Amino acid sequence: MTLPPPDAEERRAVAPVICYPNETLPKPDLPFYRAALATAKPTAEVLAQPRDACSFTVPAGHFFRISSVEGPQVGDLNLWNAHDLSERFYSGKTRALHGTHVTTGERLWSSFPMLRPMATIVEDSLNWYGIDAFGGSVHDVIGTRCDPYTGNLLAGTQYHHCCHSNLIRALAEARGMPLEEAEPHVHDVLNVFMCTGFIRDTGQYFMKASPVRPGDQITFFAEIDLLGALSACPGGDCSAQHSSDTAVCHPLKVEVLAPDDSALEGWHSPPVNGYDRSHGL
Repeated sequence: MTLPPPDAEERRAVAPVICYPNETLPKPDLPFYRAALATAKPTAEVLAQPRDACSFTVPAGHFFRISSVEGPQVGDLNLWNAHDLSERFYSGKTRALHGTHVTTGERLWSSFPMLRPMATIVEDSLNWYGIDAFGGSVHDVIGTRCDPYTGNLLAGTQYHHCCHSNLIRALAEARGMPLEEAEPHVHDVLNVFMCTGFIRDTGQYFMKASPVRPGDQITFFAEIDLLGALSACPGGDCSAQHSSDTAVCHPLKVEVLAPDDSALEGWHSPPVNGYDRSHGL
């Protein structure tokens, strides 16, 4: 190990600077959204079965709600522009703008060059959890999704019901495309209900038993027309492992809710990002 320099402690003591101060980030009007939600009625419902995934569509101006219905279960969520799969949820930029975990009043942002809100979190029954003594919190945008490639790399396995594969199958079925065409569109996720953080000493990503219980839910407002896919992770509540046929798993419910037309008076879907895309030329 390299010996520390004489000024090592001075270097470590430099105060951090927030990379993306978000005071100027447009703030959602939560009272407006909640008033609209109070008028909303279910129009569709689908279950992500254990160790599998479902797809769903949400028109702009409608809500979708993910709920625990039988027991503790985490889910991996992908979102796309329903008319253009190249515009998809950008977990890295969402993390940079809001932090490692998201909750009520925060947004899921789309990929470049659009970079606009795709969905706004209006309700989160787990927002009481905060950050625990281990540095863990709920609904992370740091984990990538369990996948068969990492399983093969680390353990030589051929496991097909991890979240990556589940999402591929769901998208392929929703769009009538072959698996190899669907796979490049599957992207880093919002880990719904998952409790995660980083081990302080090693910096390793950790998971722990999710605090989610039947009846817990997270509700989003669709800012644009959305196609979604949700995988009920084969790790169940992720208390021990993920990519497993032995973990206890449960379904997750997705509901789509339509508000009264009058409740959205004055609301408009956000435009794409205003950068001129000249890139200095």
